[in-house]
Amino acid sequence: MAIVRWEPFGELMSLRQAMDQLVGESFVRPSHLFEMMGREVQPLIDVYQTPTEVVVKASLPGVKPEDVEISIAENMLTVKGESKGGEEVKDEDYLYKEIHSTSFTRSIALPGAVDANKAEAASENGVLTITIPKAEEAKPKKVEVKAKKAIEGEKKEKK
Repeated sequence: MAIVRWEPFGELMSLRQAMDQLVGESFVRPSHLFEMMGREVQPLIDVYQTPTEVVVKASLPGVKPEDVEISIAENMLTVKGESKGGEEVKDEDYLYKEIHSTSFTRSIALPGAVDANKAEAASENGVLTITIPKAEEAKPKKVEVKAKKAIEGEKKEKK
């Protein structure tokens, strides 16, 4: 049987690490903290592509379409805007004040070449949907598969 040296602080360190992990996982999302501090936040997005287009959906609850600016340059999509807090009420009349005006910016690289001139955007129920057609050179090309005998027959006909 091997003799094992007892480390009294070894077990204490593992307890500390467990507590750090527990406390770290208990906090709210960092973006919520930034909103409360008045810093710029990034909206949550989904991006997917079809054979002919790239679709970006951004969660922008409470943001009016006229408060959003979309730009596409060098295959980089940028969504900027501002979420304005509710109606103004005198500060002394507030019981709670958690809704703040914040600005946001989100830039993402688009996969492959796109046709920015034909991009469209629509907002519905707090979700902004941006549809960007792929450029012709980025769209998949269909190649017809021919039987080898058919190809040899075409070569003979050309002679």
